[in-house]
Amino acid sequence: MKKRVYLTYSQEQIPEPLLYLCNKQFDVVTNIRQASISDQIGIVALELDGEESEIKKAVQFFSEKGVKVEPIELDIIE
Repeated sequence: MKKRVYLTYSQEQIPEPLLYLCNKQFDVVTNIRQASISDQIGIVALELDGEESEIKKAVQFFSEKGVKVEPIELDIIE
């Protein structure tokens, strides 16, 4: 299963290696489709590939870390 989401990071979260931690903790493949990072904000279009339960855990992980997670409704980044 594949799921695409936008991750929006605050200034405080940008230095944290959240994608790395996600890959280490959950059995998902992360694919950055688009990203814009500045000193104030980070926005990442991320594709998650794996079992539905693992993807849900990964999305919950980001949310618990304070990252805003929004689904990408259409394949607009392809």
